[in-house]
Amino acid sequence: MCGIAGEVSFRQAARPDVLDAMLPHLARRGPDHEGRWVEEAVALGHRRLRIVDLHPRSNQPLEDQATGCRLVFNGCIYNYRELRAHLSGCGHQFVTEGDSEVILKAYAEWGEKCVERLAGMFAFAIWDKEARRLFLARDRLGIKPLYFAQTKDHFHFASNTQALLATGEVDRDLDAVALHYHLSLHGSVPAPHTLLKGVRKLAPGHTMTVSADGAVRSRAYWTLDAHNPDVQRTEDEWLERAHEQLREAVHCRLEVADVPVGVLLSGGLDSSLLVALLDEAGVSPVRTYSVGFESAEEEAGDEFEYSDAVVAHYGTQHHRYFVDNSELQPRLDEMVACMSEPMVAQDAIAFYLLSEQVSRDVSVVLSGQGADEAFAGYFWYPRMHEERADGLEAFCRHYLDRTHEELLSAVCPPWAGEDHTRALLQERLAEGGEGEFLNAVLRMDVTMLITDDPVKRVDNMTMAWGLEARVPYLDAGLLQTIAGMPAEMKLRDGGKYPLRALARGRLPDSVIDRPKGYFPVPALKFVRGAFFDWARDVLGSPQCRNRGLFRPEYLDALLREPDQRSRIDGNLLWHAAALERWLQLNVI
Repeated sequence: MCGIAGEVSFRQAARPDVLDAMLPHLARRGPDHEGRWVEEAVALGHRRLRIVDLHPRSNQPLEDQATGCRLVFNGCIYNYRELRAHLSGCGHQFVTEGDSEVILKAYAEWGEKCVERLAGMFAFAIWDKEARRLFLARDRLGIKPLYFAQTKDHFHFASNTQALLATGEVDRDLDAVALHYHLSLHGSVPAPHTLLKGVRKLAPGHTMTVSADGAVRSRAYWTLDAHNPDVQRTEDEWLERAHEQLREAVHCRLEVADVPVGVLLSGGLDSSLLVALLDEAGVSPVRTYSVGFESAEEEAGDEFEYSDAVVAHYGTQHHRYFVDNSELQPRLDEMVACMSEPMVAQDAIAFYLLSEQVSRDVSVVLSGQGADEAFAGYFWYPRMHEERADGLEAFCRHYLDRTHEELLSAVCPPWAGEDHTRALLQERLAEGGEGEFLNAVLRMDVTMLITDDPVKRVDNMTMAWGLEARVPYLDAGLLQTIAGMPAEMKLRDGGKYPLRALARGRLPDSVIDRPKGYFPVPALKFVRGAFFDWARDVLGSPQCRNRGLFRPEYLDALLREPDQRSRIDGNLLWHAAALERWLQLNVI
């Protein structure tokens, strides 16, 4: 929805020129308005994308006249109307019609615990004038990003790392722990780490307070319980409850917008079911958008046959885009530059180019991210389940891009340290409690791993074009309900059985029963031709070879055999090139 940034200065007045440096790096997230506020120790900046209450009165930084508190906010509060009615009954008076002011009044009423009442995706900062402290919060699933950097004199925060780097006060050295995560977990670097030592991110479901004297503390306000021993439901009851909550998740994300809402329709089950639920909600016509790429001998470059079937079934107002390789390769650098952190999934470019087109028609879209992780839709889940007696070993065997030993053979000695990834996974899997192993895996996926891969990817690539993506499958209430659903039920019929059951009769059988698909970009999956040349130039550059990150013999082996793949079918040459190019573009 927007981009936010700011500074708390511990020893002097806040500096207006800091916002001059930071805000240009957030302009694409919020093309409709720029706002600034500087007073004493704090500077707040905001770039707005108008979605709710389009009037200038909702421009930010927004002040609560009653308390003097100031807010900068990125996201959307789906229950803001209910909260507004409650807060009005408590005596609070409103001057806008949007959700931003509701956050300010909720803070005035409940203090830091206000976040426990907010349903939605959000990252925000409130300067509490009376307490002289900054209060920051991030939504339960980390759908909206919130980065920060602290020195002895200043605390900075922003919606992306580029805005923080622009301050000139951030340690740009690589973080060895984060690097281990990145190279093992398909590009995911769980909070609070990022690849840069000087940049951290607030964890999902957490808040943070920063006092003017430099004291900083954080707390968790939400966790997902994957073990519900008291829940006894029949299969029909599970399905009915999942349908009810998914329908509500779609409805609220549709209703809280003063602009039209579309759907990114890949042709897969997840996005297709969103179309069905929008139709069920009375939306007509549903606006849908699909993208396809050139095919390779081994793989089709689009899923148009499936998305077309959904379009025909529901008569959607459809837009279909085709991108040939001659258009794709020249834009790789542009796409990588829009990443707040390096990402390695091949479909990032698909979301980037599709979002460019979609943003010309609508400002809000629904996307199917999270369904595969919540309902066990990927091929590695049944393998883990079959070997569940091995626990952590089963997860590592079927998910990690590289074992620790393989990672040590890929990076130079300064980066060849401890097995940080295994330690993290062991800790997070144990948080799943005494329940089923697969449900503990899915809990870790939706609360940690996907936050810093598909969720971040969709946010970065859509917001690069001022397009807001909403993700109904990552509704906290829905996830809490299905967290305790029996693993066998989720895995039935090749995975995602509950969604297939809900889709039956609502979607064509050809869409429901098709093999699991992905957002195919064959040019990057197989890295040939001009794409191989791009990767070779990146990895053979003096910047790369002098960096001392990857062993030269490892890079040479990737270039000799460019189709080496990870356990979950990622191209390792593309992984290395995407990471290195991000480092180059951000002058790391």
